[in-house]
Amino acid sequence: MERSMPADSWGRMAEWYDAKQGDTGDFWHRTLIDPTFLRVVGDVRGLHVLDLGCGNGYLSRRFARGGAKVVAVDASSPIIDRALVRESREPLGIEYRVADAARLEFLRAGTLDLVTCHMALMDIEHADSAIGEVGRVLRTGGRFVAILSHPCFDQGPSSTWLIERLFRATKVWRKIERYREPFADEIPWEIAPGQIVTTTGYHRPLSWYARVLRGAGLLIRSLEEAWPTQEFVEGSPQGPYVAEIPLHLVFEAIKV
Repeated sequence: MERSMPADSWGRMAEWYDAKQGDTGDFWHRTLIDPTFLRVVGDVRGLHVLDLGCGNGYLSRRFARGGAKVVAVDASSPIIDRALVRESREPLGIEYRVADAARLEFLRAGTLDLVTCHMALMDIEHADSAIGEVGRVLRTGGRFVAILSHPCFDQGPSSTWLIERLFRATKVWRKIERYREPFADEIPWEIAPGQIVTTTGYHRPLSWYARVLRGAGLLIRSLEEAWPTQEFVEGSPQGPYVAEIPLHLVFEAIKV
């Protein structure tokens, strides 16, 4: 089995990831992650939006179609190239940028109505600086809406399901370790049979996020845990488990 972690692992996965997400998100995103996230985001018509860690831009395009003026940022040049190809085929006026989320100097302070970060915060090494930049670029009253792997229940390879089949029932638990301790771990992605590419993920406890958001002038207004749709429950082997224990956390924070 080939296993590699090049300097830009996300770049190496760009073609595979773009095909997987397409224009609507893959099954997991479309039926589990996105419904709760998009409900919290709400109506974006007329808003100036930053999509931070935009990937192939499928949500950037959704926001633009919904009437938003969108700037979309990702650190991986190959994945932004894929998004630009899609923009050339269907121009929506999205401004795509290759940039470090912790360094958004091209954006003026206090100019954005909404910043979204969709399944990217746990992949950003300097997430504290990135959240600081979010606080800088948002106007007073602007919102930051992010969804990430649930810090309490999903730490990548260091967390797993425990399933016990009893005489009349099946019991499910979620096993985690080192919850209080921020740490990095390698996340494997099988982009082709026998071909594994790893990316680095970063676990931080809930208190870390609350503290960093507060320091950036962002007040948490709501917390949601992504609910699986019936399609996900019926269509994924993990569906019944996720119906009991959430794997994704959404927060909405307001610039004060």
